[in-house]
Amino acid sequence: MEIPLTVADHLRRAELVYGDRIAVVDEPDQVAPPLPDLTYGRMAELAGAMAAGLDGMGLDLGARVAIVSHNAARMLVFLFGTSAFGRIGVPINFRLNAEEVHYIVDHSGAEVLLMDPELEPTLGDVKVARRLIMGEESDSLFVEGVEPRPWTPDERATATINYTSGTTARPKGVEMTHRNLWLNAATFGWHTLVSDRDVYLHTLPMFHCNGWGMPYVVTAMGGRHIVLRKVDGPEILRRIEQHGVTLLCGAPAVVAAVLDAAADWDGPIPGSGTVRVVVAGASPPTQTIERVETELGWEFIQIYGLTETAPLLTMNRCRAEWDDLDAAGRAAKLSRAGAPALGVTLETAPDGELLARSNHVLKSYWQQPEATTEALADGWFHTGDGGTIDDENYAAILDRKKDVIISGGENVSSIEVEDTLFSHPAVAEVAVIGVPDEKWGETIKALVVLAEGAVDDGADERALIDHCRAKLAHFKCPTSIEFRPELARTATGKLQKFKLRAPYWEDMEKQVN
Repeated sequence: MEIPLTVADHLRRAELVYGDRIAVVDEPDQVAPPLPDLTYGRMAELAGAMAAGLDGMGLDLGARVAIVSHNAARMLVFLFGTSAFGRIGVPINFRLNAEEVHYIVDHSGAEVLLMDPELEPTLGDVKVARRLIMGEESDSLFVEGVEPRPWTPDERATATINYTSGTTARPKGVEMTHRNLWLNAATFGWHTLVSDRDVYLHTLPMFHCNGWGMPYVVTAMGGRHIVLRKVDGPEILRRIEQHGVTLLCGAPAVVAAVLDAAADWDGPIPGSGTVRVVVAGASPPTQTIERVETELGWEFIQIYGLTETAPLLTMNRCRAEWDDLDAAGRAAKLSRAGAPALGVTLETAPDGELLARSNHVLKSYWQQPEATTEALADGWFHTGDGGTIDDENYAAILDRKKDVIISGGENVSSIEVEDTLFSHPAVAEVAVIGVPDEKWGETIKALVVLAEGAVDDGADERALIDHCRAKLAHFKCPTSIEFRPELARTATGKLQKFKLRAPYWEDMEKQVN
């Protein structure tokens, strides 16, 4: 017997087994009136009512429906109200500007766009056949008491189109099938041991890889969703204390915000001994990983993946063999991207690029066959990340290939230099890039955001360079440091190095030297 795997399975099980249990606690502080606490039974009713409303609008099965929103209970309903009933959800990064959102809506062919009311002033002119502002207007979509149009489950059908975060020019639409999403969720949930006792705080944007698939995992297991609209360190700690949160996901910036808030927290740190935090986007400095254990008392879990892989490729969670190590030793082990997750195979190409095979790899780039062929060349997904795989079969990400700095013929990992600079107490944020140099081809420049009061403590260019020279081979050390008030990042916390590099390469024919 073979039964198609679809995202409807997650909601169907939750409704069947945990129908009367509180499923979702909405964000109370938002422009649209929050939804009342939803049971899984009610969440399933609203998802079906949304599908019936889209039927009433004349949308065919397979039609694209987009949403641009901060985290919200309505967005959770959207993830099931579209894909679980045979349509294609298109979650859009709410930090994009109007031109970028218009491009995605137009490129995906979305016929309906749900929009957070806070975004209407800047995105209200985006052209689409039907726009619904989230709240009373979008709730008119919920047609209750009417059975949605039947859909024949097809695990190879596209469930969502997730657009890449824009670290290159135009974002590409990543087609994820029901099979991709189902197996990513099952694998992710197994590795992180999600159960019906978990309370999940949505510190991760739901638009990003459909919240990495965790909305499906938590729903299937009957856990509770606590919706957090915007990342704020003190508020994260308050929600953990208020709701008994046990699990959250996010970029390193989320961890940094919590650590900052914990320094001023009055009383025991909420979740100490019970919270596990899953981090991806970029490996935090080992010092930060150690602080999660020693200062917060939380378990640190690192994963690696991309929008194109749904995203789970690797898992790095503390294992029995590391129990006798001290916190610093465990942090060093956990700083790697991780070992292949169940069902994933990793290799490195001759040029150092990390290659992957898994059930989570994208079906294709929407309407971009050439880009699809290039990404899936030779039966492997080409991650675009430079990496290594050590003797324990753990992968470490050295850099985006385009960001590897080649100075005097030597390859320099910007991540290694960033980690070293970050270990200096004066450094709050850092990005290391290569800039043109007549003698060396490229030389290493560090863009640094200083911690408050650091200048008064004598932190200057010479001090930071000397700090690197004491810890690294000299060819790896910055030759210059530029101080910035902030660094450009994507919605998922990734440094936008192509933007940081651009001014230094404006007069160059090529972006390598």
